[in-house]
Amino acid sequence: MSALKKSATGSSEAFFSVFWGTTGGGQRVLGFLIVCLLGITLAGTVYGAEESARDQSVLDFQARRLAGGSESLESYRGQVLLIVNTASRCGYTPQYEGLEALYEKYRGQGFSVLGFPSNDFGAQEPGSDSEIGAFCKRNYGVEFPMFSKVKVNGEGQHALYAYLTSLPEPIGGPVRWNFQKYLVDRTGRVVSSFPSAVKPTSKEIVGPLEALLAAEAPTSEK
Repeated sequence: MSALKKSATGSSEAFFSVFWGTTGGGQRVLGFLIVCLLGITLAGTVYGAEESARDQSVLDFQARRLAGGSESLESYRGQVLLIVNTASRCGYTPQYEGLEALYEKYRGQGFSVLGFPSNDFGAQEPGSDSEIGAFCKRNYGVEFPMFSKVKVNGEGQHALYAYLTSLPEPIGGPVRWNFQKYLVDRTGRVVSSFPSAVKPTSKEIVGPLEALLAAEAPTSEK
C-alpha cells in the first residue's frame, strides 16, 4: 500500500512538474487564459460599438451652416436626405448642378440634399465658408442646405462623419473621395451609399430615392 501511495504521489508530482515546471506549461496556460479574456473583452467592445451605432441616426447630430449658426439635423426628420461631401476644385464639382436639379425636383415631396464641403482630398476645397457659398451660388445656383467645411476622415473628423464611416460596409467605411453620397430615409437611417462617380440624377440614386419618398412618412412619437 505504501509503495502504491508513493507511486501515485510521484505520478502526481511528475504531472504538475511537467504542467507548471520547466516546460513552461504554466506560462502557456496562463497566456492562453489571458488571450481568451482579451478576446472576450475585445468582442464585447466591438459589439457594444456596433450596437451604439445602430442606436444612433443621422438626426442625432448637429452641424454649423455655411452662413453661420448651428443646426440640429433633427429638423430634417420626416425628410429623405442625400448627404454629400463637396469640393469646389474637383473633377466631380459639376455634380453640384445635378444635386441642385434633384433638390428642386423632389423637395416638395419631402427631400433635401445636405452638402458638407471638405478639403480632405487633394486640397480641393481651400476656400472659406463665405467663398464656398459664393462659388456655389454663382456657378450652380445652389439652394439646398450647405454646411460649414468639415473633415470627413481622420483626426478632427466631424461627429456626423464619424458615425457614417462607423457603419458596416458597404454603406460605411472611410470616405474615399469628394462627392460620396449617403441616402437616408425619413427616420434618419442610412440605407445606401454611392461613390463619387455615380451622378446625382442617375437611376442608381433616383430609383431608391423615389421608393423612399413613396413610403409613408412615420408618425411622430410623443
